[in-house]
Amino acid sequence: MDFSTTLILLGLSAALIWFLHVRTRKVRLPPGPPALPIIGNLLQIDKNAPFKSFVEFSKSYGPVMTLQLGWQRTVVLTGFDTVKEALVDQAEDFTGRAPVPFLHRATRGFGLGISNGDRWRQLRRFTLTTLRDFGMGRKGMEEWIQEESRHLRDRIQSFKGKPFDPSILLSRTVSNVICCLVFGQRFSYDDEKFLELMATISEVTRFNSSPTGMMYNIFPWLMACVSAKQQAVFERVEMIREFVMKKIQEHKETLDQSSPRDFIDCFLIRADQEKDNPSTEFHFDNLVATVMNLFLAGTETTSSTIRYAFGVLMKHHKIQEKMQQEIDAVIRKERCPNMEDRKSLPFTDAVIHEVQRFLDIVPFSVPHYALQDISFKGYTIPKGTVIVPLLHSVLKDEKQWANPISFDPQHFLDQNGNFKKNPAFLPFSAGKRSCVGESLARMELFIFLVAILQDFSLSCPEDPDSINLIPEYSSFANLPRRYDVIATPR
Repeated sequence: MDFSTTLILLGLSAALIWFLHVRTRKVRLPPGPPALPIIGNLLQIDKNAPFKSFVEFSKSYGPVMTLQLGWQRTVVLTGFDTVKEALVDQAEDFTGRAPVPFLHRATRGFGLGISNGDRWRQLRRFTLTTLRDFGMGRKGMEEWIQEESRHLRDRIQSFKGKPFDPSILLSRTVSNVICCLVFGQRFSYDDEKFLELMATISEVTRFNSSPTGMMYNIFPWLMACVSAKQQAVFERVEMIREFVMKKIQEHKETLDQSSPRDFIDCFLIRADQEKDNPSTEFHFDNLVATVMNLFLAGTETTSSTIRYAFGVLMKHHKIQEKMQQEIDAVIRKERCPNMEDRKSLPFTDAVIHEVQRFLDIVPFSVPHYALQDISFKGYTIPKGTVIVPLLHSVLKDEKQWANPISFDPQHFLDQNGNFKKNPAFLPFSAGKRSCVGESLARMELFIFLVAILQDFSLSCPEDPDSINLIPEYSSFANLPRRYDVIATPR
């Protein structure tokens, strides 16, 4: 018997022992479907859209249920009321973040994304404060996004009405806003290193949203033995790490402590202030991992949402025309849109919100984790349990949305055509682990989409009815299909 076979058998034996142990613990677990040893409920889950299987399970077992994903016990929360009760009403109990194997390996266990306890509190507080100081959600950031929108429109103009794939272009546009915040610079759209980074981020996201990526996060030790695909992806992640470390070194060499330029400078200054504190969280490993968190998370999710909006507007041309009529009446073409315009563009704002709801970019959220036994709705969620607040079930909750499975901007409009909020609009999650970049993403989506519709009408080279709004990949993230776009100057 060779070494890899022995390793697999040992792993399977350990999994079986652990499985039998947790099944015999005397705790009142939430109900769930019967599970097989080792693989749990995996055979009952649609590998191409696993969140749909979770919704089906909830019809039989209720809004709080237990699934076995491999040997990992997982409690799934479904529906707006249940998710809100956990993440908002019992926020402190649900602050834990699961050690997702891919993310843990990519960040080496450091950084804001999957940290817990004091590390998470310190890094989240520092990150939010620093990003706000550099304009996130304020006028300064708005001006950066407006400037980037001009570069985007100039590049779209260069296609002269010919079809083009907007994927990498939108990634570069959105990433440049993050780069201004984190690195203090933007990159040319023709910068070869920048293009390579964008392709890498896309590849990493697609892997995480594929069945292979899902299996790696459930059986990392097994997949390491039987599949080499994730190894190639991790090599690409290392390329991002090397880029970030190079930028940090450049910042160290040019740092002026009296005049910080960006997030990295602020972190380096804080690290210097705490250099004699042996328990400080402001050290090199956390800086590298947190910058990677911001760089990756802030690029693909927002650019994919804008790309999805393109598909929606090409498919539903009357919606696009109505948005343009509203934009022309309020802003015309004399100036760049700003966030203040949102109040005067209720239909446009409603469409952008509905794009986010309908795409459902992160259907599982990033999994939470029970750092201790949690009492919730009469059940016990034991320490060490992965907790999935199923955002898909919130954004498609039949009790909260009139037409949950249809694209309908009326979800965000009252009977007088004014914009109305819906508490179940949670694409950025909720509570203490909600997305730190929410206000930035809201700004980008509004300003970029309105600026594009000011100058261009979007259509596709094929029959618009052929556009499929069902995502191409559905797992960790819902990634929209790629379509060429024709941007006709107005």
